[in-house]
Amino acid sequence: MHGVTSTAFGPAELLNRLRARSAAAADSPITHVERVPPRPGRTVPWPGWVAPSLRESLAIPGPWEHQVAAATLAHEGTHVVVATGTASGKSLAYQLPVLTRLLTDERATALYISPTKALAADQLRAVARLGLDGVRPATYDGDTSREERDWIRQHSRFVLTNPDMLHHGILPGHDRWASFLRRLAYVVIDECHAYRGVFGSHVAHVIRRLRRLAARYRGAPTFVLASATSGDPAGAASRLIGLPVAEVTSDASPRGGVTFALWEPPLLPPSPASAAAAPDFSEMSGGLAEVELPQVRRSALRETADLLTDAVAAGTRTLAFVRSRRGAEVVATVARRSLDEAVPGLGARVAAYRAGYLKEDRREIERALLSGDLLGLASTNALELGVDLVGLDAVLICGYPGTRASLWQQAGRAGRSGGEALAVLIARDDPLDTYLVHHPEALFGRPVEMTVLDPANPYVLGPQLCCAASEAPITEADLELFGGDVAREAVRGLTESGALRRRPSGWYWTHPGRPDVDLRGAGGPPVSVVESSTGRLLGTVDHGSSHMMLHTGAVYLHQGVSFVVDDLNLDDAIALVRQHEPEWSTHAREVVDLTVLGVREYVDAGPVGMFLGDVEVTSQVVSYQRRRIGSGEVIDTKPLDLPVRDLRTVAVWFTVSPAALEAAGIEPADFPGALHAAEHAAIGLLPLMATCDRWDIGGLSTANHADTEAPTVFVYDGHPGGAGFAERAYATAAEWLRATRSAIDACGCETGCPSCVQSPKCGNGNNPLHKEGAVSVLDVVLTELGRPRRTPDRPAQPPSPA
Repeated sequence: MHGVTSTAFGPAELLNRLRARSAAAADSPITHVERVPPRPGRTVPWPGWVAPSLRESLAIPGPWEHQVAAATLAHEGTHVVVATGTASGKSLAYQLPVLTRLLTDERATALYISPTKALAADQLRAVARLGLDGVRPATYDGDTSREERDWIRQHSRFVLTNPDMLHHGILPGHDRWASFLRRLAYVVIDECHAYRGVFGSHVAHVIRRLRRLAARYRGAPTFVLASATSGDPAGAASRLIGLPVAEVTSDASPRGGVTFALWEPPLLPPSPASAAAAPDFSEMSGGLAEVELPQVRRSALRETADLLTDAVAAGTRTLAFVRSRRGAEVVATVARRSLDEAVPGLGARVAAYRAGYLKEDRREIERALLSGDLLGLASTNALELGVDLVGLDAVLICGYPGTRASLWQQAGRAGRSGGEALAVLIARDDPLDTYLVHHPEALFGRPVEMTVLDPANPYVLGPQLCCAASEAPITEADLELFGGDVAREAVRGLTESGALRRRPSGWYWTHPGRPDVDLRGAGGPPVSVVESSTGRLLGTVDHGSSHMMLHTGAVYLHQGVSFVVDDLNLDDAIALVRQHEPEWSTHAREVVDLTVLGVREYVDAGPVGMFLGDVEVTSQVVSYQRRRIGSGEVIDTKPLDLPVRDLRTVAVWFTVSPAALEAAGIEPADFPGALHAAEHAAIGLLPLMATCDRWDIGGLSTANHADTEAPTVFVYDGHPGGAGFAERAYATAAEWLRATRSAIDACGCETGCPSCVQSPKCGNGNNPLHKEGAVSVLDVVLTELGRPRRTPDRPAQPPSPA
């Protein structure tokens, strides 16, 4: 690390400083620098309908053109989504109509919904600063005390909440909110692009339940949605709320220049130890076997920690986005240690921020960052959305965040005061990251992805209809609101199973308690992490991740301190831990099996078949490895006794006849390794096509699957009922697999590495893998799919490969 200076560096100087740090490397780690030029803003006069007191409180010379366009549509009663860039002032687009209505109609109320508590708290501060009489804004979330909740229901006219609290707290107790719902004039849905996949599908039904109950009390609110730039924002917003939505997408705000660098960590010298140590083990949930690789790259986590260290040492206020909770802790810990070695005490100006922290800890970190007490922060995407972080100079993005929308959202956290900004994407040793840093055209100058959600998912629709029935009987007219024919079919099934009962006035929920429905698809309540010696609650981990992160013997990091799990009680959702600094890290291993339940669509391409259908996946975490920190040496493997988990979901898969594989030069003995390598790379590249993360999807490959009777590669949605990702993969199969083939072929390794065909979540220890064979498999598939072919609409019987 360079010596510490008291002078803050600008983005250009900081980039040169970071470049110089790696000048000794044979190749520059910077593969591309994109310069986004500054842009002037376009203001327009204040609309005459804006309340004078609001205009005076805002104390700004004039609104931007897009703010007034969206605000005017909302003021006129048109449901609208404003989809513009980060820091473009989307908040004002809904504040103008909402606050004007609250100021001019003393009975009106408004509801604000954000995906995170941090964003709601930030918006509360912004509204409270305006000092408007009679608005009485308040946050209503899981951190709100019982006394505060009673006051908010009775007195607040602008309630800020999140989908989870709306689902668990407000809608089930709607009779106590009757006055608020009757007078509900506006519903604001902020950062609506975050509602994707299963979570988005659940939220879509929560919004429909809100609309139904508001109408029950004669309320008819106008919806105002704010989104990052995305493909078809009006269509996505309409699917979310179930109503036609107008869109405003022309961004008229000024923007400072952005220097965006793509950074590929340098190669490490070839050795068995570096081969074991190089992957980002701290972010892995599956185990990697000890595989001797010719060359591997330096860990993206370590590279990000060093870059954060240099940035803080240079006095540059920097935010590092890290994909996992554990990774954020690791980056902050390494940076703090490095800074303290240079200047004792400087490490205290770096912290970690992630979900699972207690309310008091989160608020203190937010305050310290805004005040400048903190110069560096390593965060999960908990700070990606909306929070107004004024004065940040640089953003480090450790690993591609899964979508271009998220990439630009994170990059936009820097330069929010209109000044120059630096963003650096640090590639992980991962097929998609490697592909992107060498194909900048896939990131820059391309439209961002469409938001994928599917309210008709039966695993979402059924439970949500039960929730709706528990709030008020479902009538025949309500079924149109929830999807029409698919809702009727779901209600019929729920009635037959005894969950609902048909009466003349509608369908009623038959059980005494409320339905237990988790919006985020975690499969159960969050697991509390408790220090056994003190009883102190350290944080929580979602149920779905607990088998991997909190199994007995697992090493758990919290604010840079290591704990070891002594006991995981899934029935009580508690993990007991003790503080310990072991010389090893832990890595869980999972086994997976898959059964085909039915085929929805397929393409018959002779020796190749491409399928979309329903599958059942069974998985179990069966063991974990302890690996020595530093070398990655496997100390031992310990068995685990955790329950089997079943998942019914949607998959895309392709089959290839053995004869076609042999004709392509692949020996039968190499079929498993070639298919396995192609599966890993395909999973890694799918986020290029769909708004998913590789951790949202799973895969399986086999040289002869029992249901297809052929060599097969499956890629499936990791959520019950699917999340729309497999459908997107099927629709873009040729483009997706072409990018996959390119990523494998372009990788400089000889036998496969994390940059191409190794997977951090492989339950088979990345063995066997055959890199060259994977390219040949994909060549066969792409060649056959490119030939003229027959595409049945709805096949009765899929073909068997020749």
